Amino acid sequence: MRWLPFIAIFLYVYIEISIFIQVAHVLGVLLTLVLVIFTSVIGMSLVRNQGFKNFVLMQQKMAAGENPAAEMIKSVSLIIAGLLLLLPGFFTDFLGLLLLLPPVQKHLTVKLMPHLRFSRMPGGGFSAGTGGGNTFDGEYQRKDDDRDRLDHKDDRQYRNGLMSKRRIMWLCHFPAFFVLAETAITPPA
Repeated sequence: MRWLPFIAIFLYVYIEISIFIQVAHVLGVLLTLVLVIFTSVIGMSLVRNQGFKNFVLMQQKMAAGENPAAEMIKSVSLIIAGLLLLLPGFFTDFLGLLLLLPPVQKHLTVKLMPHLRFSRMPGGGFSAGTGGGNTFDGEYQRKDDDRDRLDHKDDRQYRNGLMSKRRIMWLCHFPAFFVLAETAITPPA
């Protein structure tokens, strides 16, 4: 069972290559490559245009309170068909074209409709909380970096720029590390 994906990929590649070779013998290599590129462009435009149109139609049906399952199945089948057309190869193009046929889409809708349920939430899906949670409100101010909380005018290390202001402020918050940092940064005499 764990070899099933590898076998499926191998069969897919084998079928695609064998069909590609047969089509190239009949039409020629150049025309075969043009057909593969052409179907990829069609697939890309199909995914871009039709998928968005069906998504908008599905939202309109939901806003009207109707069941958008048919539009959802149609848009998913169009997206899958576009992706199959986008993949190089004639077998995936055939499967993509099959998904574009209205009878196939209708059959998919009939088969998948009992498994899809949509419920609409009153109020648009978002509601205000009633409280009871642990929410804390607060404000903050940004302090200027130009203000130095420590006055180190007599200390040459700080005047020469060996320790930046941010590091000084951090070290002032953690005094245990200040001693370690001082010994590590102190230049040799």
